[in-house]
Amino acid sequence: MLRDKFGDDRRSVIEFSSADLSIEDMIPDDHVVITITHAGYIKRTNLAEYRSQARGGIGSRGTVAREEDFVEHIFTASNHDWLLVFTQKGRCFWMRVYEIPEGAKASKGRAIQNLIQIEQDDKVLAYIPTGDLMNEEYVNNNFVILCTRKGLIKKTMLEAYSRPRSSGINAITIVDGDELLAARLTNGTNEVIMATREGKAIRFNESTVRAVGRTAQGVRGVTLGGKDDEVIGMVCIEKPETDILVVSEQGFGKRSALEDYRITNRGGKGVKTINVTEKTGNLISILAVDNEHDFMIINKSGIAIRLEVDELRVMGRATQGVKLISLREGDEIAAVCSVLPEDDAIDNQEVTGEEAPGEAPIDPENLENNAGE
Repeated sequence: MLRDKFGDDRRSVIEFSSADLSIEDMIPDDHVVITITHAGYIKRTNLAEYRSQARGGIGSRGTVAREEDFVEHIFTASNHDWLLVFTQKGRCFWMRVYEIPEGAKASKGRAIQNLIQIEQDDKVLAYIPTGDLMNEEYVNNNFVILCTRKGLIKKTMLEAYSRPRSSGINAITIVDGDELLAARLTNGTNEVIMATREGKAIRFNESTVRAVGRTAQGVRGVTLGGKDDEVIGMVCIEKPETDILVVSEQGFGKRSALEDYRITNRGGKGVKTINVTEKTGNLISILAVDNEHDFMIINKSGIAIRLEVDELRVMGRATQGVKLISLREGDEIAAVCSVLPEDDAIDNQEVTGEEAPGEAPIDPENLENNAGE
């Protein structure tokens, strides 16, 4: 009989109840590529779309975006990983990677403001991809560092962000007249550089900032020079071979070695990072870069220029720098962002969910004086 000839044991399992089955259990923990554009469009794409071509080919078409938009963040992650989203008012929202809309490599994605319960007068500011927030060892050995425009810095254990709420939580208490500027994920041993509008920068080890609770206001990271001074950016550095790129309002910039910035105590005024003059204008951006990076300069008129970091020679910390972009009369620089080519960014990563080097995105409606955040 056919049953005796071809029959085998049942391989499916019949359960009496599916009460313990969650949506996560039904989603394979595959590795995907997350792309976020400068204007805040986000999508996830199967990693196979980036690995289907051999090296030496002509490449393939990347994300389709508006002329003034471009891919600013790209990193690999697992479907079961998390994405922390921070807003200007100091709120934090969670997204599971599998909740990010799926799109082809050439698609634009969806606006992230439509995916979280953000207030109308608030704006998305920064993104931090993380691993498993249910892993006790992981969340107790990593930290979230936040800084504000008025020079405050706050360090909180990642464990404080391990209990997601759909309505979000307060990540930091923001006082009147201040706002959140930057958010970074660190391992407890990073070095922090905060730069101010008047051209000063301070470098200190994150160990000098003790971890506090979510609702705390933070401590003094840098002392501002005057009432018009403010923090324009913060970078957290793990690799000592990293260089520092700074850009001024009138399009001057330079690349300096990290070792030119001596380590000092937190809360000081810092050292000169660019020679601010009437010709250069005030400092507007600070980025941590290496030879693999490109960077974009975007003007308020919508004009953007893309430059390669390795075209800039390393210069002294206190110099004026060189002209990076010529501005038309009445035009100003809106933002400076570190970017990586899509395929190169993926090729340079192991498939572990680790974020590619780069800075957090800038909100397109609040570009003035942002520094890669």
